[in-house]
Amino acid sequence: MAGRSAIVAANWKMYKTRVQAAEFIAAFRKQVLTSGRVMIVICPPFTALETVRKALEGSNVKIGAQDCYSEKDGAFTGEVSAGQLKEVGCTYVIVGHSERRRLFEDTDELINRKLQACLRERLVPIFCVGESLPDREAKRTEQVIWAQLTHGLVDITPEQLKSFVIAYEPVWAIGTGRNATPEQAQEVHAFIRSFLRNVEAGIDEIVPILYGGSVKPDNIEPLMLGSDVDGALVGGASLEPSDFVAIVQGVAETRRP
Repeated sequence: MAGRSAIVAANWKMYKTRVQAAEFIAAFRKQVLTSGRVMIVICPPFTALETVRKALEGSNVKIGAQDCYSEKDGAFTGEVSAGQLKEVGCTYVIVGHSERRRLFEDTDELINRKLQACLRERLVPIFCVGESLPDREAKRTEQVIWAQLTHGLVDITPEQLKSFVIAYEPVWAIGTGRNATPEQAQEVHAFIRSFLRNVEAGIDEIVPILYGGSVKPDNIEPLMLGSDVDGALVGGASLEPSDFVAIVQGVAETRRP
């Protein structure tokens, strides 16, 4: 893992009211203890961003959004810009999540424009890539991820790429209870790191790569044993404070000197 940051990001998806979000943060803050070895990011629904920001005041936990639109402003009903997210206190933005690709038809070209929008506002993109079950069974995993990275990073400079976080989320493992084995996760993370190395030598040792896909307290430590796995993007298991704390602590344990 060299000097790369360890990150655990919670993606709450379309769960939690503002009251539930505040209750989660209150319980979470009482339980979590990482000694600074792990950067924690919580990505609530847009409606709870301000609530979570206030509840986390005085802590080192960062706030992220689950998506953003590609334009600065305009007549785009229902969308939220990167600038608006920054104003409310976001530091990170998830871009290209498989649910956005699959359910909302986010193309590589749109994802690229969203990444550009994040960079303009100095927000850190958590750029998601991953293959479907048919792709994996047809042994197209590397081909699919190479295409997502290549097309998603069009016109993004190596210097800009250094600010990214990349998340590998096998689509076949999201919300299914079926996670990649530690060996499968490491293999794909190593491929992504080789892609980064080919962009520019040294970037591969700067950009953290997270695993996302049915991450739970009982599988986080084995998953983190891979030398190229720097943390986790957590979905369902991030909704309960005790589960999320256990995942954070599992990552922290693997970061001990």
